[in-house]
Amino acid sequence: MEYRQLGSSDLRVSEIALGSWLTYGVGVERDRAEACVRRAFELGINFIDTANVYGRGAAESFLGEVLADRPRDSYVLATKVYFPMSDQDRGLSRAQIQKQIDASLERLRVDHVDLYQAHRYDENTPLEETMDALSDVVRQGKARYIGFSEWTAAQIQAALDLPGVERFVSSQPQYSLLWRKPEAEVIPLCAASGISQIVFSPLAQGVLTGKYRPGQAPPADSRASSEEMGGFLRGELLSDRTLSAVQRLRPIAEGEGLTLSQLALAWILREPNVASAIIGASRPEQVEDNAAASGRTLSDDVLRAIDDALDGAARA
Repeated sequence: MEYRQLGSSDLRVSEIALGSWLTYGVGVERDRAEACVRRAFELGINFIDTANVYGRGAAESFLGEVLADRPRDSYVLATKVYFPMSDQDRGLSRAQIQKQIDASLERLRVDHVDLYQAHRYDENTPLEETMDALSDVVRQGKARYIGFSEWTAAQIQAALDLPGVERFVSSQPQYSLLWRKPEAEVIPLCAASGISQIVFSPLAQGVLTGKYRPGQAPPADSRASSEEMGGFLRGELLSDRTLSAVQRLRPIAEGEGLTLSQLALAWILREPNVASAIIGASRPEQVEDNAAASGRTLSDDVLRAIDDALDGAARA
């Protein structure tokens, strides 16, 4: 496993991070979830990403239990705030940020997180209030650094322009071979501002593993077949056009001695502004396969072959 600096922070994070969206505490059996976390640490993964809304606290509670016996300085822990935790509790107001960080710390069984992220931009709260509240979380020692997820370039710049507040060190966008929108504005702005990318859905929710094939029903044990985890796998992602394009990547991966998953992750990690790619695994074997992408480089010829194979299936 190789490691990268997270923005302007002093945190060094593994190139592959273990996430818990739709999986731990929710869609994956306890024994298998524990085995995934254990294997991640064995492989050198030191970065764990979660959010208060995952399972309405269940993912944080699970991680609090399985991480309890590990030295706190042996892993980098990130969580998020914004989405509803009840009919009344949502958003990025000062009151919500203070309430939710305390609840997250209690569930996680720690006195601080390394990274506290605004899970989305809150249009209903003044940005100044949000940034002051996030800054207070850092100054109170409850988080070491702050980040955001899926903010626009204009929203990021507005936060950077505010005086007297903590600086963001991370951005968590959706980014993959099939979804390249951050490349236009977000990545260039962040690269110039000491902000690294922590990518979610780098495998397009499993589509880039090649397990879904055109004209065939999803495998019975796949995310697309799961009531708990398949809700976001719809439309163009599972279209025959996209699935056929993914299958055209297979010989390219094989020529590099990689699985399709490893090819997709190596493509993400080719971008120097990316600090880590977050994987979601339901089996330890998936963690092993994904972790093996760390340190792999793709030549310019391979990158061109990837774009040719996708033939317009990627959204920019």
